[in-house]
Order: sequence, then structure tokens, then C-alpha cells
Amino acid sequence: MFPDESAVIDLTRPIESSMPVYPADPPVDITAHADIETDGYRVSTVTLGTHTGTHIDAPSHTEPDGESMETFTPRELQFSAHIVDCRSFEANTLIDPSVLPPLTDSATTIDLIIFHTGWEDAWGTSQMTDYPALAPQTAEQCAAAGVAVATDAMSPDPTGDGGVPAHHALLGAGLPIIENICNLASLPNKTAEVLVCPLRIDADGAPARVIAWS
Repeated sequence: MFPDESAVIDLTRPIESSMPVYPADPPVDITAHADIETDGYRVSTVTLGTHTGTHIDAPSHTEPDGESMETFTPRELQFSAHIVDCRSFEANTLIDPSVLPPLTDSATTIDLIIFHTGWEDAWGTSQMTDYPALAPQTAEQCAAAGVAVATDAMSPDPTGDGGVPAHHALLGAGLPIIENICNLASLPNKTAEVLVCPLRIDADGAPARVIAWS
């Protein structure tokens, strides 16, 4: 059952023109196509990339035979999440597997790990791409346990030319990745239910509304 509205935390960044994007991704532009004064109604033209703002990566983002975003059902995008506090990790470092809780403990159900790096505070600054990323082994352990990953940073992999091993580990296992979430400090507990609502689109990812409740 959906919780009382007061218990719901929105983890989603708003989409707006000229907002920050991952390096080399398409810019975002929202312009009026029709307006009240001239046309009697409003319609806007929206130009953006599939990985704009708070969004979800589908396996086809990095895997040649990976599934598209539209293949995920709403049930597959509701998660029992565990939030891992990684704010002690410095810029451009790798988050090692020691931060992970037991992922195969039958007493608890975890199907999403949220990495709270604190890098949402760097959004729109020159430090935005200097976030702590996942060590390959961290992503591999999550993938082996069938656990998806979310982060308040731009990616689970570092920016630059070092490849995307975390993406390959997770998306290669058919697990989605949620990026650029925010408001994690508002979550009262280390665990939460999370619902991800992306556009139903035949693409490699999609902007998404992400909500959580404990």
C-alpha cells in the first residue's frame, strides 16, 4: 500500500532548461510551442537526452544485447533499498566493497543499494564530475547478489577514459542503475522502499521520478 503523503520523500531533480548534464550529453531545452494568449492553451517542446537529471539506465545503455527501458515492469522498479553512507570518501576515489551490508542474508530483503556520496551538493559546480565512484569489485558483488544500484552522483563509474566496469557488471546482469538522485539526507532510516517511475520508452534509459518511504 502506498504510504501517507507526508512519509514520501522525493529523490528527483527537476528538469529545466540549461540544467547540468553528463559531459558531452545533449543539452536540455524547454520552450513554448503554444501559449494561452495566442493559442488558448499551452504546449511545450522538450529537448533532452535519455540520461538527463534523475534517470535510470537500461541494460542497452552499455550492453550490445541489453534490454530496453520499456521492458521493465512497474513491479521490477519497486525496491527494498539499503542506504550506504559514503560521504567520508573523497573526490575521485573508489568506494570499496567494505561499505556493503550482507547482501545474501535471508533475514533481510535488499534489492537496491543506494550510495549516498553527498555529491548532490556539487550539482552544477566544477566539482560535479569529481564524485567518488564504485570500485569494480563493489559493483560486481552487487551484481552477483542480484542487487541494483542507485547513486546521488552522476555515475557509478568515474568520468574519463577508464571505461565503465560498474555499468558492465550491473547492466550486464540485467540490473538497472539509477543516477543523480537527491534529498537522501531526508530519509530517516538506513532502509526504505523506493519506486522508480521512468518514461515507458524504447531506449537505453529515461528520466524518472524516484520516490522513497520508510
